[in-house]
Amino acid sequence: MNERLMSQIRFLLEADKMKSLYRQTYIIADESRGASMRDSEGDETLHHRRENDAEHSFHLALFAMILAEYSNEPIDLLKVLKMVTVHDIVEIDAGDTYCYDAEGYKTKEAREKAAADRLFGILPQDQQKEYRFLWEEFERMDTPESRFAAALDRMQPMLLNYTKGGVSWKEHGTSADMVYNRNKHIADGSQELGEYMEKCLSDAIERKMLK
Repeated sequence: MNERLMSQIRFLLEADKMKSLYRQTYIIADESRGASMRDSEGDETLHHRRENDAEHSFHLALFAMILAEYSNEPIDLLKVLKMVTVHDIVEIDAGDTYCYDAEGYKTKEAREKAAADRLFGILPQDQQKEYRFLWEEFERMDTPESRFAAALDRMQPMLLNYTKGGVSWKEHGTSADMVYNRNKHIADGSQELGEYMEKCLSDAIERKMLK
């Protein structure tokens, strides 16, 4: 039996759990989808479903591919793609910590470190080292790739929330200052994307999407 392959398969099957981890950000419903899709989901699901971690990671990878030219610094795009694909895998064990949940953040680091130990530990040693290091680099935000990846990780939910009329912000009573303080770091990875999102925030405030 190929033990390396078996450990890789175990990791890939474990990663499937990301499809069942729902975030606080809502998807943008698309009425153009076929009737069969709408019938299977139902109107309530179509218009009000939150995105899951797998969808979030896919969307970030697409953001990276399309928006790479706006990075403040030259980046290795493949490295960014790997980073955004695995950055939330620890939530399989640690759960999703809402970005404005001050209490949840008190234990977030410890929960996610323990999750990283177990999850990346499933892989063969060389891949365990590579992907664990990429996850840690993303968390540190101390390289061009991690700064850009982190900028996209802030931009994507903010953009969805803004486009959706601020539904999640309203649910949680999120203030404009909270959104600004979290998302001002977008400019660390991309000045142009940061400026664009500041305009979105100003419009959201004017349209009373935030406290």
